Amino acid sequence: MYSVEWTKSARGELAAAWVEADSTQREAITAATAKIDELLKLSPGEFGESRSGNRRIAFVPPLGVAFAVDEARQRVKVLHVWLI
Repeated sequence: MYSVEWTKSARGELAAAWVEADSTQREAITAATAKIDELLKLSPGEFGESRSGNRRIAFVPPLGVAFAVDEARQRVKVLHVWLI
């Protein structure tokens, strides 16, 4: 299992999206965040699409997420999150 760390900027982006959302959107954001964490912990190399180096992007509506995978240390760093 991988450890998952959300950068300060990614946490801020997520918080801003949640604050601006209505109650229905907040529920969807909360559920998507939990699903993203789950998928990143289990198999980040198979989640989403590869980008340059060790970076990947993925989508769990209503969120998009960019992250980096360190296979050797079994760590994932969430770099950016946005509403799609």
